[in-house]
Amino acid sequence: MSASQPAPANSADAALADTAPAGRYAPSPSGDLHVGNLRTALVAWACARSSGRRFVLRVEDIDTQRSSAESAERQLEDLAALGLEWDEVLYQSQRHEAYAQALGRLPHYECYCSRRDIQEAARAPHAIPGQYPGTCRELSAAAREAKRAELAQAGRVPAIRLRAQAREFSVRDRLAGEYTGEVDDFILRRGGNVAQLPEAGPDWAYNLAVVVDDAFQGVDQVVRGDDLLSSAPRQAFLASVLGYPVPEYVHVPLVLNAAGVRLSKRDGAVTLRQLRQTHSVAEVFAYLAASLGSQAREAQELVETWGAIPREPVVFGGL
Repeated sequence: MSASQPAPANSADAALADTAPAGRYAPSPSGDLHVGNLRTALVAWACARSSGRRFVLRVEDIDTQRSSAESAERQLEDLAALGLEWDEVLYQSQRHEAYAQALGRLPHYECYCSRRDIQEAARAPHAIPGQYPGTCRELSAAAREAKRAELAQAGRVPAIRLRAQAREFSVRDRLAGEYTGEVDDFILRRGGNVAQLPEAGPDWAYNLAVVVDDAFQGVDQVVRGDDLLSSAPRQAFLASVLGYPVPEYVHVPLVLNAAGVRLSKRDGAVTLRQLRQTHSVAEVFAYLAASLGSQAREAQELVETWGAIPREPVVFGGL
């Protein structure tokens, strides 16, 4: 199903047309980057530079419970150590006003459901697993007022959900081809306990923030791990509703551990800083390049010899 008609552009959107195309890498600053993160960053950088695009970074630090400025700085240092350079860095924690403006242009409604409410609704006959069933979508004004008061008394605020006009949406991925995913009334702004909400502003949801920021930074090429492919239809749908161009998607295979499971920091010496205790940065770079089918020894050489992106995951058993 196609998206609803794009919302009219405002002055901020009009400036987007003047932004040169870009690729991006957007880590969450919740710890040091491991080999899988670094490999994806290298692919994103090479894809952007080899196609004449700018390369931008985005520090996705709106999750204040897990993010830290120290972690963000360490991640930038690690990317620079590999020889990656970028045109700009954007911090999501400084973008609350932009997300609020985007929310104001979207059809949305308050959701008063708890996690238990949603779990119970998901067990109902004919419920679609993983989708919000629309419990709060058509509540009357009186019912909303009562629900809002009930939450307020408990020291909570409602979530805000998109009033989606489509059940599914299709994207084109360079590796996966045509991919169609379900679209529901997903969350744009989280609710919850008032005392636990971020001090800097509302608790914005990832799906909204990433779409707004991609458009703002001129990102027309999104390279990331293929575990995020299922989120692309929702984000592409939201971009189309906001009147933003849908980017090209490139979801690359992940780096796995010896058990064939997605690599994580729990797998031992897997971060650049850990590996540098026994290996040089050049050796780490050579490993990453080799996993991409290249014999490059530095970043610019990788761009000059860049070829096809491998379509199979890589198993990391150490250098």
